[in-house]
Amino acid sequence: MPDKAHYGLLKGKKGIVFGPLDESSIGWQIALHAYREGAEVAISNIATALRFGNIQELAESCGNAPVIMCDASKDEDVDKAFKELSEKLGSVDFIVHSIGMSQNIRKQVPYEELNYEWFMKTLNVSGISLHRLVSFALKNDVLNDGGSILALSYIASQRNYWTYSDMGDAKSLLESIVRSYGPRLAKRGIRINTISQSPTYTKAGSGIPGFEKMHEYSDLMSPLGNASAEECAEYAVTLLSDLTRKVTMQNLFHDGGYSSMGATIPMIRLADEALHDEELAAKVGLEDFSPSK
Repeated sequence: MPDKAHYGLLKGKKGIVFGPLDESSIGWQIALHAYREGAEVAISNIATALRFGNIQELAESCGNAPVIMCDASKDEDVDKAFKELSEKLGSVDFIVHSIGMSQNIRKQVPYEELNYEWFMKTLNVSGISLHRLVSFALKNDVLNDGGSILALSYIASQRNYWTYSDMGDAKSLLESIVRSYGPRLAKRGIRINTISQSPTYTKAGSGIPGFEKMHEYSDLMSPLGNASAEECAEYAVTLLSDLTRKVTMQNLFHDGGYSSMGATIPMIRLADEALHDEELAAKVGLEDFSPSK
């Protein structure tokens, strides 16, 4: 990363990134890139992340950034976190929501048989937590006018991805919260957006059944290939900067063009070969999903 060009896009700005865990996480890369672009950064995650992640290492890499423990699914935790942020960093110019989890996916529960208690937790942690962060940031007067709020989404909010299960519902809720909050923040010049990123090998992403196949398929279908966590962070920095002060309420695809593609010629040829190979078609269960059977 030291050989990368930096432009000082966030010089003089302050912000907090919720959810970074380790080097593979997009939140980690956003915090690091924001710091390299001149921002003062605070980092937040749940207490157990200190044991399972490398958060202290990230804090050191970001100029000994404050680490604030917070469970974003709990009102009292979020309220306390923003009070602590105000004491340690003062008011901020950006908030990044990089939080998501699903016990139903982790336990490989079929969508038709969701554990509803876990389902509600998925919605709370992965979607409603964004509303909570914004609301308590405003209540604690810790977000500056002209600021930027950014959350991470996925195309499964709009299209069905079988194994993404209840996280698709959570991402739909996340994007709806962005649209609902957008006009309410606009009077202070604050914008709020989501990035819909390519499948990325993070701890959370890798836990999705068949993720490696999703990743490979997306890469083959994307004209520019899958975007990495680091490339996502570079894009995120522009949305935290003043260069995008009139961009709000958007779900912005950062996926190498995947979201605009119908099919590539190689994938059409591959599908045609599979359709005419009875043994291969049976192996992948093609008949089970045929609409004409």
